[in-house]
Amino acid sequence: MAGGKLVLEGRVSVKCFLLGLSVLVIPFIKTCFGNLDWVFDYLTETPGKIAICVHIAVVNGLLLVLYRGPLYKVAVRACFLGVTFGCGLILSFSDTSWTHFGWYMCSLSFFHYSEYLVTAIINPRTLSLDSFLLNHSVEYTLAAVSSWLEFTVEKLIVPELKQLRWLSLLGLLMVLCGEFLRKAAMLTAGSNFNHIVQNEKAQSHVLITSGVYSFFRHPSYVGWFYWSIGTQVVLCNPVCIMGYTIATWQFFRERIEEEELFLIHFFAEDYVEYKKKVPTGLPFISGIRVN
Repeated sequence: MAGGKLVLEGRVSVKCFLLGLSVLVIPFIKTCFGNLDWVFDYLTETPGKIAICVHIAVVNGLLLVLYRGPLYKVAVRACFLGVTFGCGLILSFSDTSWTHFGWYMCSLSFFHYSEYLVTAIINPRTLSLDSFLLNHSVEYTLAAVSSWLEFTVEKLIVPELKQLRWLSLLGLLMVLCGEFLRKAAMLTAGSNFNHIVQNEKAQSHVLITSGVYSFFRHPSYVGWFYWSIGTQVVLCNPVCIMGYTIATWQFFRERIEEEELFLIHFFAEDYVEYKKKVPTGLPFISGIRVN
């Protein structure tokens, strides 16, 4: 925030996320005359699909009128995440076997939108389209698509596997706790937080050891680690639970070692002493070894 005011891109993203969320208006108009049992049909039957397509087309047309260039790119991404979150809410409150997938849609869309919004608040200098993390990496995209495929295939073959409500609730708890920890870490670090590992120390860069950083050296990674695994527990995806655990563990093990090399270079003995007192927070990852 600049002078206590959210930067323009941040304000645009908020408006457009809420605009996308307006997809909730269409089905809930009908709930005034009935119950929620029909809501799932809104997303799966032809009239519902047409309604969503028309809604998206109208909203996108509005965005084209209101914004140009870089601001339009921000607006369309925020709006897309708002629509996804809204559709996830519709599924979440519908009496169908897709309820847990609705939880997943809400978790995924909120994570990506909040990454952008919090970055706009704490460190607007680094704000870019990449702050949405939608194009994080090819591996990240493949992992997401794999989880959707596993859920769909297993739902067709072993539908009872997707009805383990206690397991999905556990996953939702992991998602909420992971999300809270990551955002708490970002807000605590403030302008020191960056999505990209920094190899040069900025003048304003200080070592953060308070708040959630007094419990974990890398709380944002801990939050993301359990959030990502939690999304697969929500979906009751046994293959992806194992795959996500291994892949994210390996990713953060390498990233933490890379990051701590620079942190020791930046802060010398201060970081070494901090490292001795506070764990990384991730299982079986101790970070770079210091002699």
